[in-house]
Amino acid sequence: MTDPVVFEPTPVALEAAQRALSRGFCPECFGRMFGRLGHGLTNPERTRRLLEPISATLPALAAPCAVCGDIFARMEVWVERGVRSVDGFEWHRFTCGSRWEPETLAREENLWLQLGTEWGESARSAFNREWGKALEARTGASGGPDRPDVVFLADLAVGRVEPTLLPLYVRGRYRKLDRTIPQTHWPCRRCRGRGCDSCGGSGKTYPTSVEELVGAPLLAAAGARETRFHGMGREDIDARMLGRGRPFVLELVQPRRRALDLTVLGPEIARSSGGRVEVDGLRMAEATDVVHVKEAAPEKSYRVGVVGVVPVAKVNEALDVATGRAIAQRTPTRVAHRRSDRVRARRIVSARVTETAEAGFTLEIRTEAGTYVKEWVEGDGGRTEPNLAGLVGIPLKVGFLDVLDVHDSEG
Repeated sequence: MTDPVVFEPTPVALEAAQRALSRGFCPECFGRMFGRLGHGLTNPERTRRLLEPISATLPALAAPCAVCGDIFARMEVWVERGVRSVDGFEWHRFTCGSRWEPETLAREENLWLQLGTEWGESARSAFNREWGKALEARTGASGGPDRPDVVFLADLAVGRVEPTLLPLYVRGRYRKLDRTIPQTHWPCRRCRGRGCDSCGGSGKTYPTSVEELVGAPLLAAAGARETRFHGMGREDIDARMLGRGRPFVLELVQPRRRALDLTVLGPEIARSSGGRVEVDGLRMAEATDVVHVKEAAPEKSYRVGVVGVVPVAKVNEALDVATGRAIAQRTPTRVAHRRSDRVRARRIVSARVTETAEAGFTLEIRTEAGTYVKEWVEGDGGRTEPNLAGLVGIPLKVGFLDVLDVHDSEG
């Protein structure tokens, strides 16, 4: 249902229209001077409604429009440029913008002041709206600011459309079953990704990563330029991520295809990764999901294999002391080169011995987000206090570490 036409030109507006007749306006720009005077009309229709009461017509223009330079008359040219700029890309929703020469917009406002009209709509605003309507009519796509697939920017001074293809986002949970791969791509520290003898020309510290194994099938399916991986925290390279898996969002940059069959791609990730990585719950996501994933700080549960000959009764006594108690963790030695050196307060939520062996024992613990579990067990030269090794009075070593669950709000 369209809005009813509301347009009642006042005597003041008609006087301004009379003064504007000789200024060399096109029908679009003439009507636009009164754009905020009522609604439900196009600017050329508004021009006609203004001129009828004063029995006038717009003079034929011998030169381009004094304001827009006939840009509105060439709208189909801009529609064609917009469509061509995204040839080969799938898109269903869009929004429009334009870049005008400041002198043009200033000249327009100066004319409004001279003519005494206070109802003008800027050329930029009108062009964006009319261009969007013309693109909708041409393509069947939906224009508006709500979750666009592409943003079109018309650079009117140079006659070019610059499209920005918005990323595609896929959300899910991953399990990492290999203790030799990091979560994300690590450029070689020596050559910083360029390729050197140290990295065998690959530009990488590790041959692959969760990001690459998860991203490769999705990258190919979407025809995207690259991926960006956003995880809800990360596990150590030598730790497995088990249980329900760790939440993540994969960002696909400049995708050519947006309709992805995620029911097929989930199993394909497990197959193509050789069983090193599995994913569950793949679904399409939004940019806001990246913020949610990055800012979340859920508790986590771990299985820790501890090497050290300690009577189990002594371990249990130490766990009773440690559980629920705040610990002070100075930035661990192993990450001090990339993390600020400060002391963080953390807490062991729960802990219990699940297995014992001649050379050690296995713990299941639950901790606050950001707890360095290895350092809590081993002490890190006193940088974590209190620590389990200190509580039992015997040096301890972490033999293996598995993340059993990330206790986020999902499930």
